[in-house]
Amino acid sequence: MPAGVIVIYHKIGGFMFNSKVFLAEFIGTFALVFIGAGAGVAGAGLVGVALAHGLTVAAFAYTFGYISGTHINPAVTFGLAANGTIEWGQAIFYWIAQFAGAILAAFALVTFTGDISAGATIGSLTTTAPVYAAIVEAVLTFFLVNAVLHNAVGGNSGPFAGLAIGLTLVVSILVGGPLTGASLNPARTFGPAIFAAPSYANPMTYVIYLLAPLIGATAAALAYSFFTNVDSKVAAEKPAGRKPSRTPKKK
Repeated sequence: MPAGVIVIYHKIGGFMFNSKVFLAEFIGTFALVFIGAGAGVAGAGLVGVALAHGLTVAAFAYTFGYISGTHINPAVTFGLAANGTIEWGQAIFYWIAQFAGAILAAFALVTFTGDISAGATIGSLTTTAPVYAAIVEAVLTFFLVNAVLHNAVGGNSGPFAGLAIGLTLVVSILVGGPLTGASLNPARTFGPAIFAAPSYANPMTYVIYLLAPLIGATAAALAYSFFTNVDSKVAAEKPAGRKPSRTPKKK
């Protein structure tokens, strides 16, 4: 460990609090909201906003992945806890860091730009009814958490895991952006919502953007468990094959 770095470990409720993990999630989520929502505020357009989010996720996956796994999304943390990759008690610390980072990032955007319009930062049900919006958010979050589980947890793409996850987020926003804003991230919605709420007080919106991603994350965890269990059974049932005979030939 580098000299001068202090890591705080404290047992809370039977779970170990790691200050490095907390700080990594806080900074990563701050960056995601500040850059991603900032691109929306700046009028970067659909492609620009999608790239801002996806590239930020990919960059921080390689930056802080070895520390916290770079969830920077409560839905991802929920999916990994549902899958058993992390414990639920640990997930609470992740969520606190993520929501805190998102709120501070939204505050910074308001301070620096004076604008945090709901349509650009929270998402809006422009062409989609609430029920269909919930389905869109759940399905796209399923794709995102599925990518995290197979690539980061399962290690199926090796050093390209961060890129695969980032690209999944990019294409999800390209598809879902015009429909719901494609948040796929409760913290990404909640942080800006605190400051945009006076001009965008639709309770159903917050229910959709907070709960639908958790449903998608749960489905992804169940699907990943199914795939891994099937692979284990196939490997167990596969014939071992005959070993070549080592009996010496008669002369």
